[in-house]
Amino acid sequence: MAETILLTGAAGLIGRHLHRMLRERGDTVIAIDRQAAPDVLPCDLSEVHRLYELAGNATAVLHCGAISGPMVARDNPYLIVESNIIGTANIVELARVKRMRRVVYCSSVSAFGSTPEGMDLVPEDVVLRPSSVYGASKVAGEALLEGYRQQHGVDSVALRPGWVYGPGRTTDCAIRTMIEDAQAGRPTHFPFGRDFYRQYVHVEDVCAAILLALDARTLHRRSYTITGGSYCTLSEVAEIVRKVFPNAVIEMGAGSDPVDDVQARFDISAAERDLGYRPRISLEEGIRAYGDWLAARR
Repeated sequence: MAETILLTGAAGLIGRHLHRMLRERGDTVIAIDRQAAPDVLPCDLSEVHRLYELAGNATAVLHCGAISGPMVARDNPYLIVESNIIGTANIVELARVKRMRRVVYCSSVSAFGSTPEGMDLVPEDVVLRPSSVYGASKVAGEALLEGYRQQHGVDSVALRPGWVYGPGRTTDCAIRTMIEDAQAGRPTHFPFGRDFYRQYVHVEDVCAAILLALDARTLHRRSYTITGGSYCTLSEVAEIVRKVFPNAVIEMGAGSDPVDDVQARFDISAAERDLGYRPRISLEEGIRAYGDWLAARR
């Protein structure tokens, strides 16, 4: 049944795709973002009175508004705290006051930090050990939601996507760099990454998972990990890029990304069992579509 959804971060990568998908299925969308964009209402998550004014008769909120990754605002950690923790507190309090039926919170695998050594498959319930202010802000957001759920009955769920890529991503992204260099006839060189695993997920798959979490009648968990189902080194990702763009010249050194966590493969079976989530877009298909979007944008 169609409803009125408050969508935060509507001008961001995930938010833009969600906005389109919600409208396509007949929902009314109150789209807000601190950045100006077509069909998006300007509103910072710190503007409490404006939040209440704009929320109107929304019955649920998809909370994607945030500083969007550990590579963003690294030199301004308080901005991350202000946007991701205080902003989330304002949203979940809004949901309490407005008696919204559900909050779906876009967390991140950065909440895990580096996963325990020797663990082959990482479930949601391992101890979270974030290694960045961004990751800590996502842990704090999840804790706020759980506190509001237990004390005030606000129904909520957190999704932890892996590295999101695809049309619309303009922030730092190794896949985008490889594609853009190949399209421009430039070589790509990373001083690390040949043996470093990163779990990518296409933006459309993330949005599908968020909608599944919004629509689920019963939630058996309060957090779910969402990846694209692959577990590849950056060198293996580069091989896929070369397959799609035969002229690509990509060189990598050994070792981990110095500003990223070392993470074992994430278990996404809980999302499959409880939400019906299955990643649909393979890395090759996603890279090809991302390349088409980047070429058109150029």
